[in-house]
Amino acid sequence: MTTQPKIAIITGANRGLGRSAALRLAEDGVDLIITYRSHGEEADAVVDAVAGLGRTAVALPLDTGRAESFDRFTDDVRRVLKDRWGRESFDFLVNNAGGSLTASFAETTPEGFDELVNVHFRGVYFLTQRLVPVIADGGRVLNVSTGLTRFTGQGASAYASVKGAVEVLTRYLAKELGPRGITVNTVAPGPVATDFAGGVIRDNERFRALLDSQTALGRVGRPEDIGGVVASLLSENTGWITGQRIEASGGTLL
Repeated sequence: MTTQPKIAIITGANRGLGRSAALRLAEDGVDLIITYRSHGEEADAVVDAVAGLGRTAVALPLDTGRAESFDRFTDDVRRVLKDRWGRESFDFLVNNAGGSLTASFAETTPEGFDELVNVHFRGVYFLTQRLVPVIADGGRVLNVSTGLTRFTGQGASAYASVKGAVEVLTRYLAKELGPRGITVNTVAPGPVATDFAGGVIRDNERFRALLDSQTALGRVGRPEDIGGVVASLLSENTGWITGQRIEASGGTLL
């Protein structure tokens, strides 16, 4: 008897941490539905890379800042599950998609603040609400936060505050979804060298050297560091962890 593969949905998986998580899960035998807001060619490249690892992936467009599109997206997910896998449910939801806003408290505008809320909190809240009926019992939800909810960084008051709301939501979801055996956790990356925030950590050597010096393990993170943590938290070995914030920062500002 052939065992059905696990299926994960990862939002914003066309690049950065989401891409790394998708490829790491594929290495572990997980099939994927990935989303992208723009740069569809990058999403196609991830699909091809997953296929190269012997797994199946489908890319769907999604703007996590537009909650009015979530019903249609959920319908698309149900259709893809049926057509591609002959299933009515998936196993893992990774709420990864997001953007940055770097501005002091005094300079943060209502428009910039609202955009962060719409993508990082309202989007996570209502997309998860729509998809929970499609998650298999015993599944997993993993929300991506930031180390900046524990330590502070210049210009991150709005971004970190919205991510803090996601961490509170994680605990409530863990309580509400527990009767179905669904675990809900938060992974909080520290500084990682990606194109996030314009690639400032990846491309600014002086800034990266400063962050290296503040990290117990002596360097900022790489995308594959976080991909490995995501895969671990979705593995069969971590099913007794729920409602937790797991920081993956290499020991930043201990």
